[in-house]
Amino acid sequence: MPEAQPKELMKIGQAAKVAGVSTQTIEYYVMLGLVTPIVQPGTRRRFFDPDLIKRIRLIRELNDSGYTLREIRTTWLRGR
Repeated sequence: MPEAQPKELMKIGQAAKVAGVSTQTIEYYVMLGLVTPIVQPGTRRRFFDPDLIKRIRLIRELNDSGYTLREIRTTWLRGR
């Protein structure tokens, strides 16, 4: 039986819906290192918490405002 997950953790599909982006967008952000999901120990399951959802929304808003993902990574997300 799978271990129960805390309510604030979401799988990628739910995280995408809450953040207002596609799962492909989240996968792309993960691939670029803009977002690092929480990995459940002993499995490959990835989860997203409210802070990661806020980060995804910020990235999307900045990108929609004309900033490149490179600019976002080096300027807006440095140290976060």
